[in-house]
Amino acid sequence: MSKMEIFPDGTPIDKWFYEIPNAAENIVGEKYLITEYGIKDDGKVYTEQIQALINTISSNGGGVLVVPKGTYITGALFFKQNVNLLLEEDAVLKGSNDISDYPVGNTRIEGENCLYFPALVNADGLNGFKIFGKGTIDGNGQKAWKAFWARREWNPECTNKDEQRPRLLFLSNCTDAVIIGISLINSQFWAAHFYKCKRAKIIDCRFFSPRLPIAAPSTDAIDIDACSDVLVKNCVFDVNDDAIALKGGKGLSADTNPENGINERIIVEDCLYKFCHGCLTCGSESIHNRNIIVRRIKVKDAINLLWLKMRPDTPQLYEYIHIESVKGHVENLLNINPWTQFLDLKRKKDIPLSYSSHVMVKDCNIDCDFFLNVKADESQYILSDFTFEDLQIKTKTSGLEKNGIKNLQMNNVFLMNKVSLY
Repeated sequence: MSKMEIFPDGTPIDKWFYEIPNAAENIVGEKYLITEYGIKDDGKVYTEQIQALINTISSNGGGVLVVPKGTYITGALFFKQNVNLLLEEDAVLKGSNDISDYPVGNTRIEGENCLYFPALVNADGLNGFKIFGKGTIDGNGQKAWKAFWARREWNPECTNKDEQRPRLLFLSNCTDAVIIGISLINSQFWAAHFYKCKRAKIIDCRFFSPRLPIAAPSTDAIDIDACSDVLVKNCVFDVNDDAIALKGGKGLSADTNPENGINERIIVEDCLYKFCHGCLTCGSESIHNRNIIVRRIKVKDAINLLWLKMRPDTPQLYEYIHIESVKGHVENLLNINPWTQFLDLKRKKDIPLSYSSHVMVKDCNIDCDFFLNVKADESQYILSDFTFEDLQIKTKTSGLEKNGIKNLQMNNVFLMNKVSLY
């Protein structure tokens, strides 16, 4: 770093964002190899035994739960302070596909605090929780995906939660969490969900869920939900939903509910996107996102580079978002449209007005179908102060004519096929 960098609103980027951990420095404390405690690679479910070992490590003052080479099946696990997880090379911690192995409890899902199923790996209120190594957390999602599509065929109005299924990771109220080096694959639902966490780093991780032969529904890679100071770096995304989704709450009074909150100071950098619905998505359960940077990324086959989902039933503010130094192919460079899936105005006619402002896209070379796929609707949201700068865009449709953005700035933007130079 040759000079101090700043967030989009002008505040300095803290040096914490430049301190990149490695796996070796996180191996602190006594190591507990699960195979020495009766846990086997034999296709049986070992939830109780692994949880008992986590409890023992905690009682002994902390240490590292080590998963060696092999495949070990478990239901929901609840980690405790000073107990970290090491997945060695060729180790697979595989989720049970029986939902009864995930006991219902209070959790956070789809913008609500409610009773639902926990994740495979859960950490609440922990300081310094770490998952590291070269191994894999496998959600074993095929059965859940098939069941979801069968339910959707029977009832097209069923929600994501109607087909009960767990996430891979759920970290809530944690500080200084680090997830480094692992693969997170085949999640039944969202892969990694962070709720009300402060200072979280996700480094060198791979996220995968399939489109074919069975599409994995709602398998976001990373959901950041009312969090501050998050770094996502050197990750690979190939998932059948959003790669990075910013959440935080939903509903007519979402902005006054203390269970909800803002996402701020989020940096996503040096990542590779294969297929995903959104490289960065604000919504669909989101109230306030501020100081968001996505930079130095490569995109092979995404639907949206930046997707702002505008819910008519939720007051939203998306501001100070910068997308920088992007190369690759997307269908929509910018997608802003009303989002009405599972809309609930609770019989009220008044729609809360939402806003998006101070959005910049710069220094990009992108092939797309739509440059601005934006629907103007000032009865629902106001768009202002968008800047596009130093762009080489090959596009079928520019969308410049009726975008509804106030104070739209175009500086050195070349739209090929439209032969427009600004």
